[in-house]
Amino acid sequence: MSGAEAKNLEAISRAIDQHNGNCPFPAAEVRMNPFEADRLAWEEIRGLPIVPDPEIGTGRFRIVCSRDIEGEGIEEAEALGIPLEVAVPGDRQAAPSRSDGRSP
Repeated sequence: MSGAEAKNLEAISRAIDQHNGNCPFPAAEVRMNPFEADRLAWEEIRGLPIVPDPEIGTGRFRIVCSRDIEGEGIEEAEALGIPLEVAVPGDRQAAPSRSDGRSP
């Protein structure tokens, strides 16, 4: 492993640790520019697949959360014209609330 590869591995590993330490959902994959993914020739890092993504600039990577991949429990709502993502545990749907405090 070259010095550049070792630095990449270390940076990605730190980012995975940071994500997993700050989020209740584990990291699911590492995305990087297809050129970088081909150059490194890694299929995975720490058990996470490396996914080529042309939207990522060279020299950069993105740790993708398992919540983002599954999409479960995330719904889009709109309040005051501002889009908002709301996490809903499991398959249960959250009941909408009314502004007057009464149940619907």
